Amino acid sequence: MDELRWGEVDEIVEGLDRPVLAVAFQGLFDASGAATAAIDWLSEHLDTTRLGDIDPETFFDFTQERPVVSFDDDGERVLTWPSNEVFAVHTPESQRDLVVVSGVEPHLRWRTFSATLAEVAQRTKAETVATLGSMVGMAPHTRSLGVIGSSTNKDLAQRLGLSSPSYQGPTGLVGVLHDTLDQAGIPVLSLRVSLPHYIPDTPNPKATRSLLRRFEQVTGVDTGYVGLDREAADWQRQVTAAVAGDPEIAEYVKRLEAQADQSEEVVSGDVLAAEFEAFLREQDRNDDQEDQE
Repeated sequence: MDELRWGEVDEIVEGLDRPVLAVAFQGLFDASGAATAAIDWLSEHLDTTRLGDIDPETFFDFTQERPVVSFDDDGERVLTWPSNEVFAVHTPESQRDLVVVSGVEPHLRWRTFSATLAEVAQRTKAETVATLGSMVGMAPHTRSLGVIGSSTNKDLAQRLGLSSPSYQGPTGLVGVLHDTLDQAGIPVLSLRVSLPHYIPDTPNPKATRSLLRRFEQVTGVDTGYVGLDREAADWQRQVTAAVAGDPEIAEYVKRLEAQADQSEEVVSGDVLAAEFEAFLREQDRNDDQEDQE
């Protein structure tokens, strides 16, 4: 597709080890920027190479998402357009590599945009796709922020203990992307972290940490999420201090804590990663059998 601007990166792509494509977009499913922050964390803390980007001209209403004018270190004027960039992320030996896409949810032509992302998956031979998101919910800030996982692939959902999507109603780009990938036969799963709804929409390192931790549990890729421990703890202390100044909110948080403490424990990360690997091995065997027929 002309919308995908690919660099001279064939050698890099060929060297990727069983990659997983991870995507997140600013917009409806990126409360507090927690999901795109998770993708940015992976790009910044692992060995990363830029593969290309998606041309914004086709997909954006620039009266809604305007380009930004700035000046570089040399005083030269620079015009920056909304971007969705593609990076290869090289992980330590024996782990799966990643391909990541992070940017802005486009306004227009979602079917074409989703088909472009499917092309990214096919070009990089990604074995599965994970969409990361964040949304406000009933989570108390003092407890682990839960991550909901779902997949329309029944086998993958059963192996990883994921739910099957049950939502009906208006959707965003992620919903269209999942449908496109399903039709293309590319396994896809969704990971969404729940944020406390009583806190303003500001950066939330604890939510980003939870997403990265869950992603690591599922894929077996070391995300280095513990590097966010201090920021997450500082965020929680600041919120706790603010809540303490409002008796009504403090009482409400106690009720949310009681509900959270009754929730079930999740399956261990080692078990999830093993099931994920087993699923993808079976997918490979099925593909080989189809090729032989």
